[in-house]
Amino acid sequence: MRVTGVAPESGWTGLSVSTTLTNPSTRPGLRLPGRVTLAAGPDDVPIRHVRLGLVATAESDDPHSPRRLVQYHQVPIGGRFVVPAGRRRAIDFALPLPWETPVTIFGGVPLMSMRTGLRTEVSVDPELDQGTMVPIFVHPLPTQQHILAALDTLGFLIRQAGLSHSRLPGVEQALPVHQRLGYWVGPLYAGPITELEVIFVANSAGLEVVLWLDRRLSLTGISHQSISRFRIWHTGADQRDWVAVVDGWLRAAINRHAAAASHADWSAQISESAHVSRHPDEPVAPGYGLGGTAGGGGIGGGGGDGT
Repeated sequence: MRVTGVAPESGWTGLSVSTTLTNPSTRPGLRLPGRVTLAAGPDDVPIRHVRLGLVATAESDDPHSPRRLVQYHQVPIGGRFVVPAGRRRAIDFALPLPWETPVTIFGGVPLMSMRTGLRTEVSVDPELDQGTMVPIFVHPLPTQQHILAALDTLGFLIRQAGLSHSRLPGVEQALPVHQRLGYWVGPLYAGPITELEVIFVANSAGLEVVLWLDRRLSLTGISHQSISRFRIWHTGADQRDWVAVVDGWLRAAINRHAAAASHADWSAQISESAHVSRHPDEPVAPGYGLGGTAGGGGIGGGGGDGT
């Protein structure tokens, strides 16, 4: 599949710009191939430079500031040259995508509010820039894919995805932005925490995974947040038990979170992993538990079938 973006012809220069991608689907660390075509009108058009940039809508550190379009990566692909009158000039490129490029699609489904575009900037005059925008679809790295699939297996449901135009404390970042994936917490972990955010910071060797945990009591307004970081290498990703790996991260992060919030009476730890199983509990006999409260017929009621 080829995707082409065309900029309207400039009334002052008569130049039109089109950008074509051989395949708009890609992955962090790969090269994105394509071609930029410049077509001149009745006059020669002097070009100062041609640049490609990755842009996305991001939030700032200020919670009161609106989301805005941010260019988080830029690469020059052409210097000074002239497009002769009535002629075309084509520039082939293979844009290297940063390892930290935000993921926009998982399992064939676009992530909510996550869109990334490739912008072509053509500078004709110090006061005139012209260009096109084409969408690209960034699939996760294999390591990211395994982690996201493990979270799904463990009962976590993604509720939002966004880009933050800020730096993470203590984390080495090559880009000025980072992606946040917000989850509804899986049932096994729902006591100690109510919210989970996952942040990936990748490089060619591996992946740093930041787990941002929060426990909120809506009636009292009490909230406690904690951050845990884990490192995993790309090598050997297909040989790991990813459910066990991610479950181990979550239990370690939750126990650390609970220890930090030990002053609050709602702190709790996870003592068993998702791989620990046992026989189901016996049905609650009628007259006990909810079945013995007003209204009857609760858990253990209706014959005590335990369902």
